[in-house]
Amino acid sequence: MAEGDRYRAGIIGLGFIGGADQVSGDALGQRVEDLGGTHLSALAEHGRVDLVAGSSRDSGRRERFAQRTGTTVYEDWAKMLEEQQLDIVSVATYSDVHAEIVLGCAEAGVQAIYCEKPIAQTVADGVRMVEACREREILLAINHNRRFETNFRRLRDFISEGGLGKLSTVSAQWSAGRLGNVGTHVFDSILMLTSRRAEAVSGYLDLADKPDCRGPAFQDPGGWGLIRLEDGITVSFNAADYGSLPLAVQISGVGGTARIDGSGVHLDLVEGGGEHWANVDEVAMNRAVVEIVEALDGGTFPYDAELAVDTLEIITAVHHSHSRNGGFVDLPLPAGDRDFVVNSG
Repeated sequence: MAEGDRYRAGIIGLGFIGGADQVSGDALGQRVEDLGGTHLSALAEHGRVDLVAGSSRDSGRRERFAQRTGTTVYEDWAKMLEEQQLDIVSVATYSDVHAEIVLGCAEAGVQAIYCEKPIAQTVADGVRMVEACREREILLAINHNRRFETNFRRLRDFISEGGLGKLSTVSAQWSAGRLGNVGTHVFDSILMLTSRRAEAVSGYLDLADKPDCRGPAFQDPGGWGLIRLEDGITVSFNAADYGSLPLAVQISGVGGTARIDGSGVHLDLVEGGGEHWANVDEVAMNRAVVEIVEALDGGTFPYDAELAVDTLEIITAVHHSHSRNGGFVDLPLPAGDRDFVVNSG
């Protein structure tokens, strides 16, 4: 493919974040306009992407999507892939079918797959997805949206250039628990900002049994624990199911600290005083699609999906550690532990 080409796109999963379906949002108690973008808007608003099809098992979602977009809709995603010859496919389903669909897209010759987080229900499936796409030279992008936000990239670069000196600790907190759906963004952003991979995890799950907004079939508890990163960096996290702590991540080094919260990035440096980077008005999912198109044009995509497997491995390790009375679990996980199902929706 070459710069200037147009790309045909489709969406599998036409619910809340996939199809901007407010009926689905009502069932979750959330509004589409409060989301940081949707697959529908990110694809439809790109000037060189033609959104031509969508697939959902739900007839109501199909009908509403067709009315809003004028595209062809399918109950069977495999039939959509067979008939539409798509270049880009968004996979916006629950994680239990991510592996099946991504592998099907790869086999159908789709060149770029934009998949929701977490990458899969099991680490083993995540590895299969990454390897299948890598073997076919297919771009697999995961919707960990901090990867595409200006301030997170700016802070990553600042840290990598020595702005905080030698790193020592990271702390993270958020409310509402949900390691699989909220924690996946936090853990992935920590790996991004520190440019380190995790070596071991110790943790406990919060078993307050808070009902999942997606229904009783899903269990996505919060928890507390420690993550040991490369170079001896220690991460602590606090994410109770019924917690009220505001979302924040703080990274400390010998040269100062950086705190990320709802208003942006706050720097407190040993030399140079304080600094505040206000949040940038942007839609991370739109940037992700821009960079997917640039990669299809022959450029380089900035986020390796293998790192999303690392994030899922951390979450899985918390579950294993809890069952072992909080003992440290070394990473990478052994083969048997990689089949553990994280049923987060």
